[in-house]
Amino acid sequence: VLSFIIFICYTASLAASFMMAPLLEFLLALFLFFAYAFKLNEKFKGLYWPLTDFLRCVTAAIIYFAISIAAVSKYNDGASKAGGVFGFVATIVYAIDFYITFNDLVAFLKQGGSDSPEEHKSEDENSDSDSD
Repeated sequence: VLSFIIFICYTASLAASFMMAPLLEFLLALFLFFAYAFKLNEKFKGLYWPLTDFLRCVTAAIIYFAISIAAVSKYNDGASKAGGVFGFVATIVYAIDFYITFNDLVAFLKQGGSDSPEEHKSEDENSDSDSD
């Protein structure tokens, strides 16, 4: 939603050249949302989905930070300033998501990387209940 709001702000502003980044980020977020909703992550095991989300968050945070600085400092219209402010908020949101996803990746790599972290958690719980 935040990416769509930023896209609208940049479209209505003098900084219309920045509208492509929020549009692409919105479409990527929408794709990942529907991929998880339709459980495509369970059907396509060859792609490690949290890594995809991690890379999306990192690139989005960097790009939003850069274009927000440019929009706020270079353009004087209200829509550019609003898009820049929302961009800074989006940078913080993506940084938080980056941190959470990074912790999932570290847990995955510590477990050997053969399955997803959720599968290891359920296997550990089953083995604990079997030993009782």
